[in-house]
Amino acid sequence: MIISPCISVCKMDEDTGFCEGCSRSSKEKILWKDKNTTDEWKTTNLIVIQKRMNTSILKNFKESYEFKIKNGISLIKKKKLDEQK
Repeated sequence: MIISPCISVCKMDEDTGFCEGCSRSSKEKILWKDKNTTDEWKTTNLIVIQKRMNTSILKNFKESYEFKIKNGISLIKKKKLDEQK
């Protein structure tokens, strides 16, 4: 199973139409949730979205996404939960 690239930022950029956290379009977000979407498409989409990111966004995305893969929660979401304690 390939983990969703959502890193809990979820704000659409009005100019580009891409999420400011994961750089996916609304259509791509829907496809990620579709049970018929293949792992091949998801793997390709991960490459595509990272090419959309500038250097600083890419760095933050990779750090949070890798944390999410290892821990089941994005780094950003974990920090938000820790702040609520």
